[in-house]
Amino acid sequence: MNAPRRAAGPRASRRRTTGLRIALSTLSLALAASAGALGAVSLRVARTVVRPAGRRPDTRIVRLDAAAQTITLERTPDTSLPGRYGLFTVGSADYLRLGPIVAEDETTVTRKLLTHVPADGDLAPEAAFSGWYIDQPEHLHLPFRSLDIDTGVGACPAWEFPAASATDVWVIQVHGRGTTRAETLRAVPVFHDLGITNLVVSYRNDGDAPRSPSGTYALGATEWRDVDAAIGYARRQGARHVILMGWSMGGALALQAALESPHADVIAGLVLESPVVDWRTVLSFQGRLMRLPKPVVALAESTLVSNWGATALRSGEPIPLDRLDGVARAKELRHPMLILHSDDDGFVPSDASHALAAARPDIVTMETFSVARHTKLWNYDETRWTDAITRWVRERGLARAE
Repeated sequence: MNAPRRAAGPRASRRRTTGLRIALSTLSLALAASAGALGAVSLRVARTVVRPAGRRPDTRIVRLDAAAQTITLERTPDTSLPGRYGLFTVGSADYLRLGPIVAEDETTVTRKLLTHVPADGDLAPEAAFSGWYIDQPEHLHLPFRSLDIDTGVGACPAWEFPAASATDVWVIQVHGRGTTRAETLRAVPVFHDLGITNLVVSYRNDGDAPRSPSGTYALGATEWRDVDAAIGYARRQGARHVILMGWSMGGALALQAALESPHADVIAGLVLESPVVDWRTVLSFQGRLMRLPKPVVALAESTLVSNWGATALRSGEPIPLDRLDGVARAKELRHPMLILHSDDDGFVPSDASHALAAARPDIVTMETFSVARHTKLWNYDETRWTDAITRWVRERGLARAE
């Protein structure tokens, strides 16, 4: 026969209560630690987005054969692309032009060197693969002049490549995030051949132009004003039709200028190369690429758009991601545009570009590539890239009469 169960005494009750408190305290500490870690990672992500960063190594030089004028690189999705490219070598001023692939295996790619390297050349192994190909305006062998454009942050350096004969059609080239105006030099000959004056510009915090008070990117929310100043300059020089060509983040600047500029009446159209059309799409994609939990990305976005985030990031003002969403503002757009984007971009996904083309088929012409990666469409298929721009410009009557 079982003995009757005795009621728990005061001591047992106190033990249970104490145990529950300890468990709750432990859980609270764990949750606080998790929340703190989540907040720290999110803040780091947001800070990375707004802080200008220099070029970072993304491949390694495995072997340099000066006699054969070839270079072997670590294989990556970029270094294995067909076409002509450039290579920034870390720790030296050398910029190498790279030609076609001459050999490859599972881990390396060997390319022809189009820049002569002496037999005693010595390069550090770290390098940055680039789509620039042309890194100096002199290398285009076209007349140009250097000038400064007055903006709200000071004088922004620019290069002006005049058309061969008098014209009132200009194109303003706007580079992307983390690069400089040299990125856009590849496009100068295309527009020059069409009889159009090229203006290759810089903007705040890009390393060429002056810093803003915060020294951080606003992802287009303030930088577009420097593009607007360039439009004003072109207008004073006689431009009556201005094409904005934006590369990557430069696409976001071009879209903002088209939406906000008081000079919008002279904007004849936009050419967008691998553009950022909506930052949230880019942030979500990068989050997945880095295998970040969705709450981290969501909190990073909240940090960017909030007043407390602006204080934490020292960015001066919240970043209005809604205002920078070209798809959400598609109905406000009124200028014709050509979008060139690779579905294998790998950095700025083409989803928002396709969404904008679907939302405004009346003004958007979409030229979709594959394989070409981010801002390397010219390098991958120069003929198709050039033909697409040439055809679009001629169809709008902006080219010199043949």
